[in-house]
This record gives sequence, C-alpha cells and structure tokens, in this order.
Amino acid sequence: MIIKNGLVYTESFQFAKVDVLVTDGVITATAPHGEITCDGEVIDAKGKLVVPGFVDVHTHGAGGADFCDACEKATRIIAKTQSKVGVTSFCGTTMAFDEERLKTIITEGLKVMKNADAGSAKVIGINMEGPFFNKLKKGAQAEKNIVDPDIGMFDRLMEHSEDNILLWDMSPELPGSVEFIKHASKKTNVSIAHTNANYEEAKAGFEAGASHVTHLFNGMPAYNHREPGVVGAASDYADFVEVICDGIHLHPSVIRGVFAQFGEDRVCLISDSMCACGMPNGQYSLGGQTVNMVDGKATLLDGTLAGSAISLPECFRRAVKFGVPIEVALRASTANPALAVGKYEEIGSISAGKCADIVILDYDLQPEKVIISGIVSENI
Repeated sequence: MIIKNGLVYTESFQFAKVDVLVTDGVITATAPHGEITCDGEVIDAKGKLVVPGFVDVHTHGAGGADFCDACEKATRIIAKTQSKVGVTSFCGTTMAFDEERLKTIITEGLKVMKNADAGSAKVIGINMEGPFFNKLKKGAQAEKNIVDPDIGMFDRLMEHSEDNILLWDMSPELPGSVEFIKHASKKTNVSIAHTNANYEEAKAGFEAGASHVTHLFNGMPAYNHREPGVVGAASDYADFVEVICDGIHLHPSVIRGVFAQFGEDRVCLISDSMCACGMPNGQYSLGGQTVNMVDGKATLLDGTLAGSAISLPECFRRAVKFGVPIEVALRASTANPALAVGKYEEIGSISAGKCADIVILDYDLQPEKVIISGIVSENI
C-alpha cells in the first residue's frame, strides 16, 4: 500500500509533502512525493491531511459499552466504535471496584488485546483508575470501593494483567502512598489522580516515582497562587499531564494555558469517554452508577461530571477550535500519549518500522479513511 500526494504529519511534528509506504501492516518508508512506488493498493490523499492514528490512554467506553462491563463483547464494541472516529489504539480504563471484579475486567480486556478484530482499534493496555483514591475527591467513582494503597493488591493485579497495566492512578497523600509509588513505579507508570494533596504531598509523590497526572484540574484542589497544589507540583515535576478537552471539564482559556505552562511535549489529550460516547441523549451507567447524558455532557444524578461523552478526535478538533495550533494538538493526541505509556516505539507517529496506524483527514479535520495495522477499516 502507498499513501501518496497527502500532507503528512511527520515524526518531527510538522506537516510535509511526503508519501507513505506500508508493507505487511508496517510503515516501511516515507519520502517526498513521487520518490517511492508500490505495486499494491494506492491511496491518493491529495488535498488531505495524513496523520498518525489517535491514541487514547484514558477512555472507559463508547458505543453503549463500558470496559468495566467485564465482557469481551463490550470491549469489542468499544474498539469498533473508536475506530470509526480515528482512534487506532487505546487503554481500557477501569473504575474503583473490588479486586475480584477488577480481575474479571482485566481477563476480558486481555482477550481483545490478544485477538483484536481486523479494522478495529487496538487495546494496547489497561489504565487502572482506582481504587486507591481520596474519598473527598472521588468524583464519579463509587465511594464504597475506594480503599488505601495496597502493594499486595497491586502485585496481584499486575501479575493477572501479564504486566499490561500501563497506568496506575492513585492519590499520593493517603497512608502508605509514598511506599506504594516507589514500588509500583518500578513496574508501571504511576499517575496522580482523585486527590486532595497539597503541593508538598504531590511533590513527594513525584519524587517517589509518579510521572503522570490524570485529567489535570479535575478531581484535585484548585490551582491557587499561594497554594498551587497538584497542578503546581505537576508543572514542576510531572512528565505528562492529561487534559479533557471537551470545553465542559475545562474552560478553553485553561486549555490554552496548560499548553503554555507545560509545553507541547508534556500534554496528553484524553477523552475520558464513557459508554454514552457516540450515543444519543439518555441515561447510561459508569462504574455502576447512573449517568445522564445530554448534548455531550455526562453527569451523575447529583450533577457531578461523570467522564465525557465525546471521542479523542473530537477533543483534538475542539483544541484546535480553542486556539491550540493543529501541530501541537496532534502531538498531544498521538505521540505524547504513546510516550506516556511506553508505546512510542510501536505507535504514535508516521515513522518507518512502526505500525501502520494512519488516519486521513479532510480539511475540516474529519476522518475519511482509518488504517489500522495496514488494514483500511470498514467501520468508518
């Protein structure tokens, strides 16, 4: 397969007039227009943008299905729904549940990870959002399932996942947190989340080995000029921070400010989508709790925000609409999340040797073709 005549977003995070050669599901060459040929399928991308597949490291569900349904079929529905919009890789994300339920969720997720449907988005790992959180900042997490950090539980779930937990989200101020982070960060990426930590407590978490922050500003104390809290500590110490760019969780000015403060190489756009993503207005469920979704806004019955109901590519489009340069927004939707979970050698850019996960966008930034491991997805 060759994708020719398009404007390609390259690994230098700029657009260039190059063609892309794909062989057996892998990108084998990129070169200026006309310099490479192919006897196989030719895709003419003239007048189009050719970008890496979107990588969503924090998504709970889509298409009416939830990763925490603990059901192989549900995860396959999510993967198919994600591919329709241009997501080619994602981390199935949990909620706070007891250990046995989490083991079942992992078991069912691994089935899809090991045997993906052709043309559907790939499950590249698991984002363990909970249960080691501060109940004061539980958000849409079920309080009954929230517990203090437990190294034994971490080890058992990590082993059960066959080391496929790529993010473990937790609060750094809880009893035993620092010891937990020191232990867990040797095996996975630890993310600060659902926390009431002050600056010093968050700093201690980063110094112990945490590297990531889950949905910055949401589920944590406000960023105050005298008490900067988690946001301030993240600015000083975090490798990556997540941003839900739906215009609901954060004001557009805050989104622009995050990129200005953290730089274009540290921000990961995420959807934090729940099962209502891609679905009509109505009543849904998240982590066993009832959620109302109206016009893209998902809330618990008490009005608490409960994830989002939009996809990562839509978050990308909104970031551009809010004033983030397209090259920067793309990096935050592809390369940065792949780097954050240790998968950049395989995905996240259009580079020789990587999986041929490619999306062809029109100039309204809508997907026209989605290619996953060299296969043109029919889901779109």
